Amino acid sequence: MSFRHQYVIGDLQGCHAAFEHFLKKLNFDPKQDKLWFTGDLVARGEDSLNTLRDVKALCEQGAAATVLGNHDLNLLAVWRGATKIRKKDKTAPIFAAKDKDELLQWLRQQPLLAYPDEHTVMVHAGIPPHWTLDEAELYAKQLEAQLQGSLYQLDRMLPHLYSNTADDWHDDINGFTKMRAIANYFTRMRLCKQDGTLEFSFTSSLDDAMPDDFAPWFEWQVPRERKILFGHWAALKGKIDLPHARALDGGCVWGNHLMAYRLSDGKVFTSSAKCPMP
Repeated sequence: MSFRHQYVIGDLQGCHAAFEHFLKKLNFDPKQDKLWFTGDLVARGEDSLNTLRDVKALCEQGAAATVLGNHDLNLLAVWRGATKIRKKDKTAPIFAAKDKDELLQWLRQQPLLAYPDEHTVMVHAGIPPHWTLDEAELYAKQLEAQLQGSLYQLDRMLPHLYSNTADDWHDDINGFTKMRAIANYFTRMRLCKQDGTLEFSFTSSLDDAMPDDFAPWFEWQVPRERKILFGHWAALKGKIDLPHARALDGGCVWGNHLMAYRLSDGKVFTSSAKCPMP
């Protein structure tokens, strides 16, 4: 199917009112257009429940697609009892909703990596410099199989996805350690070394001092056949636009804007409505 316009939109974070206003600004028509979301559909905005409902409905119409972000994985972990709701998250209404199981069963079927068009690839946080695109796709499918499998399989894995110790990637990595590392690269990565070693404490802008030998993952010069469209790093405010990478988290949930990247020409649109500060 050919679309009039396709847009890749950064982290919604449950900013439902801003999202609704943005769709009007884009003159979005679900019968003619398609939206691609970089993940983190929920968490700290004012209405994660209806944001999740709306994105699910659009996806089921064929008018949208999404990848999973770290807050989406956390939502699944809360659902399955692997962790508790974080104090700053406003996701409790999801778990009180009659359709919670339908929403979360749908959410766990979503991918970690998607191809919006022949020139781009979309993930939540990024693709590390030591992975080729083919490897990234393979590892995404491995973790997706665990997330989309039986509930028994899901319940066994989810508790192992949480650790502030970055796992070293090596040829013999396997089991839950491998699944956690894959999840960390796709949904939590900001800084890394050229060999893929991750650092989790840094969440600031590029103007701030970084740990020795670490750099933003997109600054390592690796040939890429597709432009990587990503969200996650709100402090960048969507200002990174490189030949191989484009940041799209405008930090709406922090009082800034939603961002949309039009695939046909790379033009970026920003929302006029802002999300109330969490």
